[in-house]
Amino acid sequence: MTSKIQKTSKNLGYSKDKVTGLQCLRSSVKWHRLEHIATSLWDVYSGLFGDQAMILAVNSSFVDPSLQFESQLKIIESSFKKVFSIPSLEKVRQMGNSEDDKEDIENLYQNILNMYEDTLLILVSKDLYKLQILKDMAMWMNEDSSYLQERAIVVISRVLSFASRKVRGYASVDAPCLGVLAAELSLLCCHNDVSITQQASLGMHHLLCIAKCQNEDIEKTKSTKYEKHGNHCLLSPSSVQEFVPKVLQRDRAKIAQSVGQTLMPSLLTDFVWSLLMTLSSPNCVTAFKASTILKLTLEYHAHKVTMVSKIVDAIYKKLRENSSHAMRQAMLRVTTLLTRTSPKKVIFQLMDYPVPADDTLILMWHAAGSESSVAPHVLKTILLILKGKPGEVHASLPERRRFSLDTTNMMPVAASQALCTLLPVGSYKKAVAQFFPQLLMALMLQVFYISELRLVTEDRPFYARDALRVLLNCSGLQQVDIALKKKNCWNQFSEELFHHQGVYLIAKTLSEYNFPQFPETLQYLYKLSVEGPRRSEDTVITVIFFTELLNNFFKDPFPEEFLVLFRNWVNDSNPAVSKLSLQKIANMAPVINEIENVCSLLISILDAFLSKEKTVIIRALLTLRRLLGKLDKVTYSSLCIRIASSYCPLMDHSNEGIRSMAIRHFGELLRDMSHYTWMLNDVVLGGLVPLILFLEDTDISVVKACRHTLTICTSELNWSTSSLLKDKYYNFELVVLNICNNLLVSHENYITDLISDTLGFLRSSRIYLRKASVILIGYLAKSGGHLLLRDEIEVMLEAIDRVLWDEDPIIRQLAEITHKIFKEIAHRLTSSHVKQTFRRLFHFIYIKKLKPLYNYNWPNNLASSPMKIKETDGDKEGLTDENYVYMFVKNET
Repeated sequence: MTSKIQKTSKNLGYSKDKVTGLQCLRSSVKWHRLEHIATSLWDVYSGLFGDQAMILAVNSSFVDPSLQFESQLKIIESSFKKVFSIPSLEKVRQMGNSEDDKEDIENLYQNILNMYEDTLLILVSKDLYKLQILKDMAMWMNEDSSYLQERAIVVISRVLSFASRKVRGYASVDAPCLGVLAAELSLLCCHNDVSITQQASLGMHHLLCIAKCQNEDIEKTKSTKYEKHGNHCLLSPSSVQEFVPKVLQRDRAKIAQSVGQTLMPSLLTDFVWSLLMTLSSPNCVTAFKASTILKLTLEYHAHKVTMVSKIVDAIYKKLRENSSHAMRQAMLRVTTLLTRTSPKKVIFQLMDYPVPADDTLILMWHAAGSESSVAPHVLKTILLILKGKPGEVHASLPERRRFSLDTTNMMPVAASQALCTLLPVGSYKKAVAQFFPQLLMALMLQVFYISELRLVTEDRPFYARDALRVLLNCSGLQQVDIALKKKNCWNQFSEELFHHQGVYLIAKTLSEYNFPQFPETLQYLYKLSVEGPRRSEDTVITVIFFTELLNNFFKDPFPEEFLVLFRNWVNDSNPAVSKLSLQKIANMAPVINEIENVCSLLISILDAFLSKEKTVIIRALLTLRRLLGKLDKVTYSSLCIRIASSYCPLMDHSNEGIRSMAIRHFGELLRDMSHYTWMLNDVVLGGLVPLILFLEDTDISVVKACRHTLTICTSELNWSTSSLLKDKYYNFELVVLNICNNLLVSHENYITDLISDTLGFLRSSRIYLRKASVILIGYLAKSGGHLLLRDEIEVMLEAIDRVLWDEDPIIRQLAEITHKIFKEIAHRLTSSHVKQTFRRLFHFIYIKKLKPLYNYNWPNNLASSPMKIKETDGDKEGLTDENYVYMFVKNET
């Protein structure tokens, strides 16, 4: 009767809980008399009856599914401990006094087990997710060997058999516990008890069938997705073999193969994780079985494992504990196998620990580096990490931070230490040779970064520098390392100011020993230079190293493809790079005429005049002057106007050194181009205003440069001002007066433009410029007033009006005179076009020389001074330019 009810209940599904309740009610009446014969057995039965009622009641309620499952699991665990703690059947039968009692006791015993099994079947029939209970059962069973393991595994196997049949009718399979349950069953498949092994392998067979259906459902979903998009599905039906339970008995390789092929990546990860945790089991036999199955699984299916970083982190934490030798070796082997298929994930995780690395971490580095096949991938990952800057603060990080220390990036330091460990490994020799240039440059940059941070102390090794030395020694460059040690290069690298010199020494020493890696290193440096480094400071190191290698292997001038780089670096955002490039270009002055695109090179130097960094401008001025001294005149003449025009803005630079140099070089250019004066007249007159005004500069070097250049200008323009600039009793106003008179004679049409240029200096913050510009405007207006229009005079009067309120009293006095001059011009101005034309024609025919207007900075003793001014009849008669000047500078004779 009992077996019939059981069979019926298994076929009913949703009404099974009612049938089971009826069965238990009838049985309890029949076995009530056993209460006094087998008290412990009856207590378990009655308790299990109550537990089943509670579980089925919760199962039919509208409680939240997660809370429902938690409460059911607690009751199931309580029932499990009751059911599988009862003695074996032989011992239970001994409780009976007669054969009938023994038979009834045996039936009660079987009914207890069946009731527990039926409860599980009911739960699973309604929700396959509750197969997770089987996972917990397996764990409870392994926690205490006193439980009836054989009977428990039978229940698990039967429930899995039921689920494997039921799952075939499901549209989707939700059984996330299969991975962990497979791990537990795989260990039981290797149990010493044959009966347990048989049941476990049968359970594993049913589990893999469920997993196979799960995979097919996923493939169907993907196929439908492709069809919706109009594409052909490229996924073939599952190729998983049919599982024979007997094959899975104690054959760890078959178990690993079947599980690895069948479980989807997430479940296989759970399988691996569960076995990994079992490695630390106090039961050495269990731990050994787990390690064997784990290694066999990863040997062929490690590529399917996800959450690699989490697994590696767990291994690190386990190894730091007091682990046995066998466990340590097994976990290190797992690290090696994971590195085969996921080198990037493993290496990134291994770099995510505090530096310096402890012994455990170094062991894991060795394990990760033991596979020669993945050595290139490992080095690529480390090079990726070395692109970072130690100590660099990340403004925003995702919730799951990559770095374990804090928001600063210290992974490059760990990567440098790892290279000290990995580079000497024999299996890495080929990969090191392949990535030599990248490693060399990355480590030199890391040395620079560490020097900047001043992280190097007496008790902390300098890992980047050490890795650099290891790289040289592993690459057959031991003599280079020894030579650098003799030059004390390695010891001085800890000093920040030495680093650029150190990079130069490394490049020079490598060149001296004709290192065989030169071609690939040069190729990589060229590629790096074209693509552009990540940071501006990286470019400095690249330029120093690149330049020194080129200096030792090529004669000047460099090939055009290399010279293009230096031309681009001239205008780099990093001033240090610009100066290095300009310095190298300056050294090519002796061969400047051999360069193909010399014009573009010179123009790039002119562009550097616009730099915001004054040292770059000074270096550009010096470089250009050096090149122009050797440049052939044909090329020089084609660029002279542009070069001269580029000097003009620098004549008014805020830095006196740049002003002085630009003014002097402007004069040198005019002297060089003395045969092409007609080409430069416009440029000379365009730069005349600053040349005149800065004669009053407070810096003597600027004054001397202005006198020097104005002397050249007036000589080229055939003006008679040169002697006044060299005279012992030089006077600014007299020079201005003389220049304006010369302009009136030879370049009258430029006067209006010169006035406009001078107006811009009236707002200068420098007092001497405001004084000089007021005087110059006055003389220019006096000499060219007839050329001015009414609107122009109004603008100029407005500008002078502002100066009348200047804070300096002398400037105010001078401004009053200039203001009066403009008023007189405005008063004489006529609105008649005919009269205006006649007036200009009269001035063209009859040129009246100017007289001193301001008496600015005259010597105190005018009677004894050669500057004594005497009005002569010649002033009214219109003397020639040359005679007129010397009317003001005659001696007493």
